[in-house]
Amino acid sequence: MARVATNKTLQQAKKAKSDEFYTVLSDIEKELKHYREHFRDKVVLCNCDDPRVSNFFHYFSYNFERLGLKKLITTCYKSQNMDLFSRHDKEEAIYLEYEGDKNNNKIPDIEEIGIKSLDGDGDFRSDECIELLKEADIVVTNPPFSLFREYVAQLIEHEKQFLIVGTWNAIAYKDIFKLLKDDKLWIGINSNRNFSGFIVPKHYPLHGTEARTDEDGNRIVSSNNTCWFTNLDNSKRHEELILYKTFDPKIYPSYDNYEAVEVSKTNEIPLDYSGLMGVPITFMNKYNPDQFEIIGIDRVLVEEKTGKVSRFRVDGKEIYARIVIKNKML
Repeated sequence: MARVATNKTLQQAKKAKSDEFYTVLSDIEKELKHYREHFRDKVVLCNCDDPRVSNFFHYFSYNFERLGLKKLITTCYKSQNMDLFSRHDKEEAIYLEYEGDKNNNKIPDIEEIGIKSLDGDGDFRSDECIELLKEADIVVTNPPFSLFREYVAQLIEHEKQFLIVGTWNAIAYKDIFKLLKDDKLWIGINSNRNFSGFIVPKHYPLHGTEARTDEDGNRIVSSNNTCWFTNLDNSKRHEELILYKTFDPKIYPSYDNYEAVEVSKTNEIPLDYSGLMGVPITFMNKYNPDQFEIIGIDRVLVEEKTGKVSRFRVDGKEIYARIVIKNKML
């Protein structure tokens, strides 16, 4: 129940444009270990972080030599307060540049980190932050989820590689889904309950027993609605989904308003059906572009066919969001 309640908190925060959800270091470590080969000789940008307390900056600065990075840049949104949750009440924004250990103590010391002021507020959409983006090879961060569409659009426009945190619901956004369909973006390794949670400020309203306190006194909320989005290749997206069910029209009914069959669970995709199938959006966690073709998403497909926006229906009953796929191996 705690995780379900937290999803309500995330949605309420999105409506209020409250974006102070900070990624836990262990979650960063758990995901980044799968992409080590991508970072050698690369400039990494974390452009939605307070660099002095960001766990992204911590991870990359302490693993700079091991990853073989060229440079690390981290920008901050108008707050010089060392308190993690300062509510951005200062007018000066900064960015940090780190180019590796100079005194061989294996620690990113303050004298090795270049601290520079920004003219504006540090918003990732500002001209000066876009110039830093142009310098970067890979962007890794937890962007404001209220601006997720706009943030991803900027990365695509500037043809950047990225590994970012988002909510699972973003898969159903038209513009995000199109990128998934065109294999310009995919789901990372860890998602949902593989996330240990987010650090949130004390002023955030919480519900029930969804919050806990870690050993450093940080307030953590858990979520089963979180995943990584990336365009960095990983081994998971090439794993073949093992199919074991055989097709039976009594088990897999056709939709009333679209020519496809309903598959209510990803692990029940039939191994011998070559037609169109509607599957839950959680299928994207198992999607292998060599095994399946993505045709579209329910509301868009129905609108194209009927001129009306609707989910798929079976026996007059509307089904929750579905992605239409086809088995490419048949």
